[in-house]
Amino acid sequence: MAVVVRAGAAPLWWLGVFAAGIGVLVPGVTGRPVGLLAGAFLFLAAAAVVALVRRGRYAELVSGAARAGKYDVLQDRAVTVRNWRRGHRWWLLLAFAAACGSAFAVPAAGGLLLAGAGVGLRLKAAWIGRRERAADSLLWVRVDWLDGRGGSPAGKAVKGLRGTGIAAGDAAPGGARRRTAALV
Repeated sequence: MAVVVRAGAAPLWWLGVFAAGIGVLVPGVTGRPVGLLAGAFLFLAAAAVVALVRRGRYAELVSGAARAGKYDVLQDRAVTVRNWRRGHRWWLLLAFAAACGSAFAVPAAGGLLLAGAGVGLRLKAAWIGRRERAADSLLWVRVDWLDGRGGSPAGKAVKGLRGTGIAAGDAAPGGARRRTAALV
């Protein structure tokens, strides 16, 4: 579940930082100092809102997680991330274009808003990771409950979560890549 949440964090962060960098180059209507101050506020607000929204639904799904069965279809972290990014690439491109375009009015604010949304997703994935470590179980959303684009891990189609052992799959708690120790 944390993998789906975390899949959008990196693209939103990097596109936001890049758009903010482009936005600083444009003087804009309000001027750079006002744009950067507004952007800093939007960054913090977006990070907080994205990190906190729908926590009740996530907690409800986590508390009702069942053990993964033999016929549950669970996919690797890399496949989940790739599907999410492919399914949302046009939305990401549109958000990047809007952030760059908003720089003509308020420099860097749109890019910092986008970056704040990425940070909020990362914080939400970390929160889910702490819940996974506490339960000593990785939480998965069945692939057939997500649409082909990656979907929402707490959407209406998701009826529950599946849990596996902490060593299952290629993801660590929180959706990060599992680090394997080098054999000596």
